[in-house]
Amino acid sequence: LFPPPPLQHRDSVKMFSCCVVLFLLTTWSSAGCNPSPVLGDVVVDRYFIPKVCAREAKEGDYVRYHYNATFIDGKTFDSSHQRGAAKVGLLGEGRLIAGIDKGLQGMCVNERRTITIPPHLAYGSTGAGEVVPPDTTLVFDIHLLDLWNKADLVITKTITTPKDCKRSVMRTDFVRYHFNGTLLDGTLFESSYTRKQTQNSLVGEGWLVKGMDEGLLGMCVGEIRNIVIPPFKAYGEKGSGKEIPPQATLVYDVLLVDIHNPKDNVTIEDQVVSESCTRRSVAGDYIRYHYNGTFLNGVTFDTSYQRNSTYNTYIGMGYVISGMDQALLGVCTGERRRVIIPPHLAYGEQGAGDIIPPSAVLVFDLHIIDFHNPSDTVDIQITYRPEVCNDTTAVNDLVRYHYNCTLVDGTLLFSSHDYENLQDAVLGADKVIDGLDEGLRGMCVGEKRLVTVPPHLGHGEKGATGVPSSAVLVFDIELVSFEKGVPPGYLFVWLMDTPENLFEALDINKNQEVSQEEFGEFIKLQVAEGKGRIKPGLTMEQVVTDMFQNQDRNKDGVITANELKLKVDEDKEREQLRHEEL
Repeated sequence: LFPPPPLQHRDSVKMFSCCVVLFLLTTWSSAGCNPSPVLGDVVVDRYFIPKVCAREAKEGDYVRYHYNATFIDGKTFDSSHQRGAAKVGLLGEGRLIAGIDKGLQGMCVNERRTITIPPHLAYGSTGAGEVVPPDTTLVFDIHLLDLWNKADLVITKTITTPKDCKRSVMRTDFVRYHFNGTLLDGTLFESSYTRKQTQNSLVGEGWLVKGMDEGLLGMCVGEIRNIVIPPFKAYGEKGSGKEIPPQATLVYDVLLVDIHNPKDNVTIEDQVVSESCTRRSVAGDYIRYHYNGTFLNGVTFDTSYQRNSTYNTYIGMGYVISGMDQALLGVCTGERRRVIIPPHLAYGEQGAGDIIPPSAVLVFDLHIIDFHNPSDTVDIQITYRPEVCNDTTAVNDLVRYHYNCTLVDGTLLFSSHDYENLQDAVLGADKVIDGLDEGLRGMCVGEKRLVTVPPHLGHGEKGATGVPSSAVLVFDIELVSFEKGVPPGYLFVWLMDTPENLFEALDINKNQEVSQEEFGEFIKLQVAEGKGRIKPGLTMEQVVTDMFQNQDRNKDGVITANELKLKVDEDKEREQLRHEEL
């Protein structure tokens, strides 16, 4: 499309054209037909008008449009489509031929018009070189693609916004957002959804076009905003690649997914702490907790509840992301808290596989189940102790007790009340976990205790049937009864001095040999008189049989003086033999 004729020449053409127009109009009206009528003004045929017209072209506006230019007979002499680029022009400043300038007035983006222009509003009597003959009426088929003004600002329109917006975008913030980018005529030039990856950028630092920097300000996570950016705040006269032509207005539909600032630290919200909190976690503790992990937009990326297992780790030692290490310090058992971790304290610019995208802010809703330290010992709290307590439990004693076993949060695991018989155990015999064994020592009959057992004195990292791994256990115990025990390896112990001549005491019928009946009668008498004690948990018959068989070394059914030896003496001989072998 050629430029309009020079101003001086246009004046002479204009005067000449007026005379010609008057003459031709008179001729046209009298003759009634003419194959090439000369019009007095531009004729506009708006053959397609979009349903929505947000703005009409006016003087001072820039327009970008495609056109096909023909003569009255339909012969094409110019086309922006053939040139491969739309035409850009300024209305009302004389930079376009007068007919085009006039014919584009009031046009909407995506509107299509046929503009018929008389010669005096086109190239007049001089024409345009060899392309447009003098005094030629021109027909332009116009498709308006874009429209803007130098006074335009970035236009933002919020489509939806969350009710609870605690933070909005500011300069120097880092954002992640999804977008569909179109030209003003609706042509899609780019979409983050197609890439299946958010656009990530600092705001106000020149990483984005100026208009996007402005348009993102004040947005909330979850907000959807329409942003219209004029060309001079987008890619301007150069455009961008094949997708964005020069002087293109850009329209973005933006969904803000994430926001943080490089200066952000871990944020803790919605804390619920038990009033009975007596201990808070410190670096080096081992902690068990449940969590729901989401992004700022609420999308869940991981949860311990689905695995039906707590997350267990040491804290303050680098076993978890640094933000979580910070967040788990100073917590109480049973506490709930929400933790917001910026990406530089989480998985950073790399993200984590297909689960955590790059530069993602992470939100964890935590429930602290329990924690302990490897240096912890058994904690014993006496809840009831009888006024009279003459004897207490010790190693090797057989104890009988009731108990409830729970986790620290009160979850019941086991109870002796669910069984017909009392729980019993010989202390120090590895019949119960070490922590409970320790908690049962030094008790009086009728005494009640709360015994807290750390996992290294309980069921450890592997746990047990019904017991989670690395669980701190709480036992509510009541000692019902106990029997004093004997040292390991012994079936019977003297509570007083051993008889000086033990064999004679055993040989009741004085025949120089002791039968099992004689042996049993003697042991029963010692126990009855309080001079000795058998191993608890065994019957008298079991003890007598085992002891007699141990002493009847030749297995002839009787014990002689040479065969009879106290266990103390046997142990001394065995130790002496060991030293001799060494």
